[in-house]
Amino acid sequence: MWTVALGEGEPVILCHGGPGLWDMFGDLATSLAPHLRVIRWDQRGCGRSERRGPYSLARAVLDLDAVRRHYGLDRVAVLGHSWGASLALHYALDHPDHVTKLVYVSGTGLGRSWHQEYERNLAARLGPALARVTELSDRPRTAAEDRELAVLQWSADFSDPHTALTHARHLADPWFPINYDYNATINAAERSTSDETALLAAARALRTPTLILDGADDIRPRWAVDSLAAALPAVHRVVLPNVGHVPWLEAPAQSTAAVLDFLTSR
Repeated sequence: MWTVALGEGEPVILCHGGPGLWDMFGDLATSLAPHLRVIRWDQRGCGRSERRGPYSLARAVLDLDAVRRHYGLDRVAVLGHSWGASLALHYALDHPDHVTKLVYVSGTGLGRSWHQEYERNLAARLGPALARVTELSDRPRTAAEDRELAVLQWSADFSDPHTALTHARHLADPWFPINYDYNATINAAERSTSDETALLAAARALRTPTLILDGADDIRPRWAVDSLAAALPAVHRVVLPNVGHVPWLEAPAQSTAAVLDFLTSR
């Protein structure tokens, strides 16, 4: 698996979203590195990592633990974005003794009831681009069309329509093939393990200090995270106004400050 570390100080491992994408934390890592040791990695089969399975939720958790051990760390903060927030949460639940703090950025909560509202919000945010997204989604695509589809879909993840495409193209540079097998496997695993009652019980027992960082305009409804926020015993939640799914690009100063304030506080 591809991994890189930069900076000095208390360590934090960044877990990217997808599933099936790659680390896009370059800007956030640069902002955090003067204060922390920032560890980035591409999940198994994704981005710069070798495209080789097996893929599973359990394997992803084990791989994250392997990254921790690779750097010789006993305890580490873990930050996850979107699907990566779910991965970071599962890791904290499975390995609480190895996690100092958890940062849950733009996560989707513990169940799947949010998905229909997300689909409606996605269509509304795409506006005229919806026709092209639908057309590309319904047929085989070239590599260039795969990137075009991703950029159009990611543009809906930003609150300001005037800068959305610019931000989305930034996320797509560098571009790697999306691992759709990984995506399908992890999404199926999340559906089969999204028993909110069991996850809430596990969350109530998690003593790890947790920051939930949201953009108020994320098209993934923020109410889906409410039950997790209510269950965690040691949680602080920050909601940034006029911000979508990728807070560190739309509100870099506020996002960095929220993460640093949380991770560097005693």
